[in-house]
Amino acid sequence: MFSDCVKKNGNSASGARLELFLQELSSFGQMCIGQGEGLSVTRGLTPELQEWLQGKKLATAQYIRKLLDHTMAKRAAEEPLEATYTSPASKKARVQDVQDEDAPSHVENGHANGNGTARAEDDVDDENDDRDAPATSTRQHAPDERYSDLYLDTISRKNIDFDFEKLCSVTLSNINVYACLVCGKYFSGRGAKTPAYFHALELGHHVYINMATKKVYVLPEGYEVKSKSLGDIKIVVDPRFTPDEVKALDKRKEACWDLWGRKYTPGFVGMNNIKANDYLNVVVQALSHVQPLRNFFMLEDLSSRPQVAQRFSILVRKIWNPKAFKCHVSPHELIQEISLRSGKKFSLTQQADPVEFMSWFLNNLHLSIGGSKTKSKSSLIQKIFQGSLRVESQTISARADASDRLRFEDAEIKAQTSPFMILTLDLPPAPLFQDDAEKNIIPQVPLTTILQKYNGISAQERTNMRMRYSLLHTLPPYLVMHIKRFQPNKFLGSQRNPTIVTFNPRALDMSPYVEPNPALHPPGEPLIYDLIANITYEGVKVRDDSVEGEAERKVWKAQVKEGGDSQQWWEMQDLFVEKVSAELLSTKESYIMVWERRKTAKKAKAT
Repeated sequence: MFSDCVKKNGNSASGARLELFLQELSSFGQMCIGQGEGLSVTRGLTPELQEWLQGKKLATAQYIRKLLDHTMAKRAAEEPLEATYTSPASKKARVQDVQDEDAPSHVENGHANGNGTARAEDDVDDENDDRDAPATSTRQHAPDERYSDLYLDTISRKNIDFDFEKLCSVTLSNINVYACLVCGKYFSGRGAKTPAYFHALELGHHVYINMATKKVYVLPEGYEVKSKSLGDIKIVVDPRFTPDEVKALDKRKEACWDLWGRKYTPGFVGMNNIKANDYLNVVVQALSHVQPLRNFFMLEDLSSRPQVAQRFSILVRKIWNPKAFKCHVSPHELIQEISLRSGKKFSLTQQADPVEFMSWFLNNLHLSIGGSKTKSKSSLIQKIFQGSLRVESQTISARADASDRLRFEDAEIKAQTSPFMILTLDLPPAPLFQDDAEKNIIPQVPLTTILQKYNGISAQERTNMRMRYSLLHTLPPYLVMHIKRFQPNKFLGSQRNPTIVTFNPRALDMSPYVEPNPALHPPGEPLIYDLIANITYEGVKVRDDSVEGEAERKVWKAQVKEGGDSQQWWEMQDLFVEKVSAELLSTKESYIMVWERRKTAKKAKAT
């Protein structure tokens, strides 16, 4: 067939003329194959070959491949193909995960097919392909600019969820992880013999994004896609903010909508409770509304810091992202790192105390951003939350005198100054015996009453010790208070005190509880704090196999205030987010409070 068509065009079937004709036809066949099956292309050929191909009306990739196979099979065996022609890589040497550099194409003992691999001529040549495969792989060129958006219509933004830990779903590797933008799964690598490559071949999912560089590639071809239409996906992977955008977060009033048309407010979004990590959710929600802490983790480059700081930074930015695909986020990536660093003390499968976790988390963030273990106020964490406390202690000693009467001996009072980041407030003991009418009455105590512990006058009795506490100037910009509700019990493990703490969320004056120091604070000047976050506890009765037939399940909720001059409060329990009235805050069992020092106190005095 081929010799007849050559003779009709005046060409000899042997010698240099045939060699030139075969080279041109081979190049044309590779070009057709690279651009797709069934695509007719005749530009760039000699008039002689164009005339013959147009006469056949079969200038397609499929026909050219068959023509080349038939011609090469008839070629004289004494003339090796490698001596004259070059061809694509063998079928065992596919695209590797290398840098995006244009490399020359190599082919040995095979013919190119549509996906950039090589097809052996017969079964005998398979062994030669495996032995002679080139050491360096090739990367296909990106298609023409007009076709650069190929496969982008297969992207499913509703299947994408970048909140989970970046681990390959096949090998569990965290190195060079790519996310499939069609199904949302994670795979490692994008070269030949990698999970991402095989996933593209098996399921036809072609578009992947590198989770570290945010570059998008088409597999198995391996070229990068630089379409601007992918910008929204890159924002969801790793939201970034400018200083002006961060400054405007507290002033933003308009709501946003996710891909499902659900309305949400940036900063007040639900957080997924994977199993029992609601204790972590409420702490993250509260800390993400501490303005200087939030701004630091949204703007600073923490790429060289430990993973706990990096993952908390990403989570905070996702909470405040106005262009999110979903109206909630998941702390899965952060809690996996926390579980690893804490020796599984804090995990997503077991409940924990939010106060213990908050203390551990703040100290680890302090060290992660360069804080010192010995030097005070050496990081932003300590500058925000750390204060000083004077503790006076006196040993209680007693003996019997000659008349067998008990006499207490005076002991030396020892004083020391200790730093703190969380103030613990003790509740008065709940009544042990109640009649039927009193069982429906929940005891209450004002916040100012339990703060008397730190006035420097009231003494606290401990085992063989009398303690007295007083706060020192200057108080930190943010005060974290812990209302101690759980007491150890050798029968029940721990016993909860249900006393309600009543308070006004605005204008808490802390000056009566601070030791006077005219050099640091004018006498009589108030220290006003406003509540910005309140973590509450709620016990829910559930049936179990115990003797009593039911147990109490811990439910944690976070109540946070909108920034700026707004007095609107939001209550968040896992994925449930709703507005709440400020007057109802003190009706819940408060456990952790975050108070912000009012910045207008000095200005009011100056005026």
